[in-house]
Amino acid sequence: MSQQPRLIYLHGFRSSPQSQKVTELREWLAARDVPVELVTPELGFAPDEAVARVTSLVDEAGDRPVGLMGSSLGGYYATVVAARSGLPAVLVNPAVAPYRLLRGYLGVQENLYTGERFEVTETHMHQLSDMDPGPLAHPERFLVLLQTGDETLEFREAVTRYTGASQWIQPGGDHRFQDFPRVLPAALAFLGMGSF
Repeated sequence: MSQQPRLIYLHGFRSSPQSQKVTELREWLAARDVPVELVTPELGFAPDEAVARVTSLVDEAGDRPVGLMGSSLGGYYATVVAARSGLPAVLVNPAVAPYRLLRGYLGVQENLYTGERFEVTETHMHQLSDMDPGPLAHPERFLVLLQTGDETLEFREAVTRYTGASQWIQPGGDHRFQDFPRVLPAALAFLGMGSF
């Protein structure tokens, strides 16, 4: 088993480990030969199952350092797991209250990368709401990366939600987070996985 730190990247709603950010992250780590084990689970949509999968990946790492990185809905999941486990997390344009945001997506949806179809239900909304950790006891464990041009999420909600956390707010951009590799040195350093 690898003794390298484990970096767990959590993709967003209707996304997958094939996303552009995951590809950019994988290429960035490889180009610099960063000694990190990158794990990018396929989360599916059922929230309880997604969080259980991530928790299992954390537990499997044993005594190795673990850091979480999540985008959009994956940022919410990273918040949930980090709050429960005490791990550091980097959040990229995170969803603050997906149980409100995703109500407009109830019904059959399609994964933008795999084409897989799945149904979003009221049960899923209740799962998302029930796992919300509420006010963060240790906001200093979070680095929040936001772009003000995010067309999907209102960045100010995250600014308020993560009061006390380190926040990097960039003007412009979009929900995908433009020029993602530019923030990776700070993100990896925050997670204690190197200095660049």
